[in-house]
Amino acid sequence: MATLNIFSAGAAQAVVTQIAEKFQRESGDPVNAVYGAVGAMKAHIVAGEAADVIVLTAALIDELIQQGWVVPGSRIDLGKVGTGVAVRAGTPLPDVGNAAALRDSLLAATRIVCPDPAVATAGKVVLNVLDRPGISGEVKARLQYFPNGYAAMAHLAQSTGTLEMGITQITEIIANRRVTLVGPLPPELQNIAVYSVGLAAHSAHPGRAQEFIRRLTGIDAQAVLSAAGFDIS
Repeated sequence: MATLNIFSAGAAQAVVTQIAEKFQRESGDPVNAVYGAVGAMKAHIVAGEAADVIVLTAALIDELIQQGWVVPGSRIDLGKVGTGVAVRAGTPLPDVGNAAALRDSLLAATRIVCPDPAVATAGKVVLNVLDRPGISGEVKARLQYFPNGYAAMAHLAQSTGTLEMGITQITEIIANRRVTLVGPLPPELQNIAVYSVGLAAHSAHPGRAQEFIRRLTGIDAQAVLSAAGFDIS
């Protein structure tokens, strides 16, 4: 049996997990999938860890192609993912319908959880959201960083405080049923990231890796991607 090693951005975790479970059942080949912030996943790859399939933002896949870590021409886009606002399920929904309303909601929040901007796309977006209206100084003490969006949403789901908010990729919000997607960030503050898959240049099992990529990008996967929050239009 050939163990397939996958490094995936957290934004694609729900989809990759679902495809991996079916792949493992039908092929009998074990799947070892590691999920996390895109920066952390890239660090694993450039450190030379065993990899067969890599799912990151399109920009990072292109970087890895240039650096020799991903096979040229193997990149396939999965879809677009925006950044959204979440609250614990059952709690009041703040107004995030426009930039002014979002600003007021952020100022009123007792805690704002998000991925660490040092390694995560959504974390960088949060800093921009706070900088644009000039409120970063006022809310900085209420920011709480996590290694990735999944961890941030898990913390938000288990919290008991009032007026707590989370900001991360929409796919990471939808994946946790104990949090509610309030809505996407307003267009002027939004960041749309394209997520892609690529074949690792040093894959020990390129044939099996290509089969997994086919399943992840094929017509049957489109409904799974859409349900997870990807814009595949």
